Amino acid sequence: MASGGLQLLGFVLAFLGWIGIIISTAMPQWKMASYAGDNIVTAQALYEGLWMSCAMQSTGQIQCKVYDSLLKLESSLQATRALMVAAILLGLVAVFVSVTGMKCMKCMEDDQVKKMRMAVFGGVIFIIAGLAALVATSWYGNRVARAFYDPFTPVNTRFEFGSALFIGWAAASLAMLGGSFLCCSCPRRETSYPPSRGYPKNAPSTGKDYV
Repeated sequence: MASGGLQLLGFVLAFLGWIGIIISTAMPQWKMASYAGDNIVTAQALYEGLWMSCAMQSTGQIQCKVYDSLLKLESSLQATRALMVAAILLGLVAVFVSVTGMKCMKCMEDDQVKKMRMAVFGGVIFIIAGLAALVATSWYGNRVARAFYDPFTPVNTRFEFGSALFIGWAAASLAMLGGSFLCCSCPRRETSYPPSRGYPKNAPSTGKDYV
């Protein structure tokens, strides 16, 4: 029962992490304009994401524009896109594999060892998906930080971390943590001992002597 509860907890955490990765990928707030300079502009807030850039007016109206051409984007942004999409696809595969290996599911009940190995394999895929998302968000955040502290970057074009980055970091951590819990349900090898041989019982004496 303890391993089944740990397995269920790992799947729930990993699934929530996968949902968070999807949300982080779709959000446009990967970086937001910084108003650290003297000329503070409060009329609008600028956001940039993996797929579009948005501007929010002081009235609350948001206008977004999808990037026109994929080839005109920076190679680092394209790589970040690819890593996040790969993390989503890997997470989808991990969901199906892990569900197959869950103890509460009816499929593959005949072979419990293979069933538990499926759960472990799903956990490994979740860990890989979390690592891909963690690399993508950390790489993007490093680029934002380097551009912010670059003295040659104009003050009015500096950006800070957006909320999508923090969601991505938390989601990647949940996916890896949940995948680790799933891997803890790996079946242990049981040592097989040869069956013990019973000692022959002495035949009861009948009191007759045979020559």
